[in-house]
Amino acid sequence: MAPFTRYTPDLETPQPDEDAIHAGMIAQFAKIQTTTLKDYGHAVRGVHAKAHGLLLGRLEVLPDLPPELAQGAFATPGTHDVVLRLSTNPGDILDDSVSTPRGLALKILGVAGERLPGSEGATQDFVMANAPAFTAKDGAAFLKTLKLLAATTDTPQVFKKGLSALLRGVETVLEGLGTQSPAVIALGGHPETHILGETFYSQVPLRWGDYVAKVSVAPVSPELTALTHAPLNVNGKPNGLRDAVAAYFAAHDGVWELRAQLMTDPATMPVEDASVPWPETESPYRVVARITVPRQAAWSEAKAAALDDGLAFSPWHGLAAHRPLGSIMRARRAVYPRSAGFRSEHNGCPLHEPASAAALSV
Repeated sequence: MAPFTRYTPDLETPQPDEDAIHAGMIAQFAKIQTTTLKDYGHAVRGVHAKAHGLLLGRLEVLPDLPPELAQGAFATPGTHDVVLRLSTNPGDILDDSVSTPRGLALKILGVAGERLPGSEGATQDFVMANAPAFTAKDGAAFLKTLKLLAATTDTPQVFKKGLSALLRGVETVLEGLGTQSPAVIALGGHPETHILGETFYSQVPLRWGDYVAKVSVAPVSPELTALTHAPLNVNGKPNGLRDAVAAYFAAHDGVWELRAQLMTDPATMPVEDASVPWPETESPYRVVARITVPRQAAWSEAKAAALDDGLAFSPWHGLAAHRPLGSIMRARRAVYPRSAGFRSEHNGCPLHEPASAAALSV
């Protein structure tokens, strides 16, 4: 394996028009959230609005990690409370038969160390989706996607369901030919499978202490791995994914691994182009921690109030040792606080960073 790339600030190359791009994103998020607030009478996230599971568990940082992995929040073996939020990516609350990419937001509690500017509390967040690379290469490209999402937020669900069914058919044909289309999947062509079988990725890089990495969370307990690619019929079940997660955690625990993929070559593992998967043949994902979620109610009104309305997840909540990198991450730094502030203001629910799972009162 090639030597691991050391972090230096010049790995990032911000563009001169980024302030204008960020302002455009903020405007599109506001448009989406204003529309959904009018529809629901309740403020929701501008993206990943619908949660399918709200889970509490424990993360164990593994002992005897090699020096390049024992960095930042993972420098010292130990255990932490964690919060997991499973979601799908639209900014409106859709029936699950509109089949879109899935997300996992992870909040690690009780993390010590130098904080990122403006990052309160003692938490470390990772925001992930179930593909190894982002759908847009940079902030400018993602702004175009946001404009499309904002323009279609109020489109009647019957049309979105029809489009999703059509796109799933297209994606099935493509996968039968040995390929796939991230664009088709993003627009509603995601296969109808169980959300708990997914592997989730940060998609975009961050500092890994002295190094640079992408992060993933992968299922490893047999009951979870059995659900990878497992078909799940949600037609006629508006909350079919949520029901499936609830049924699983009523009967089983779940175990995942948190893994890091260290940069070894900035040419093949770019920081600024988020659409490029980093080759795992050059640097595989390696285990740094284990997440265990015991049997529990995966959804309740109390959990929704405390974990869905009461928390925000952002890669900029965390340690300086895990500073987010690249165009998409810089856009999130500008946009996410505005989106979270919109929810807090209109729901009358202050957002906070919990010190422990016990403090969440669920």
